[in-house]
Amino acid sequence: MGLDIKVPIGLMFTILGLLLTIFGLATASNAEMYQRSLDININLWTGAAMLVVGIAMLATSKLKPAKEE
Repeated sequence: MGLDIKVPIGLMFTILGLLLTIFGLATASNAEMYQRSLDININLWTGAAMLVVGIAMLATSKLKPAKEE
C-alpha cells in the first residue's frame, strides 16, 4: 500500500510554518505586540520550528522504504 501520511502532514506544517514565519518577520518591529510573551517573537520562532518539522517530514517521505518479501 502506497499511502504515506507524512506527505499531507508535512505539507500542512510547511505551509503554516511559512505563514507564521512571514508574519513574525513582518511584525518584528512591533514591540507592543510581543510584550505579553516576554519580548520574544513567538510567531517567528514557532513558524521556524514548524517549517523545519514540515520539511523534515517531506524529506523522510521521499526515502524509499525497505522492500518487503
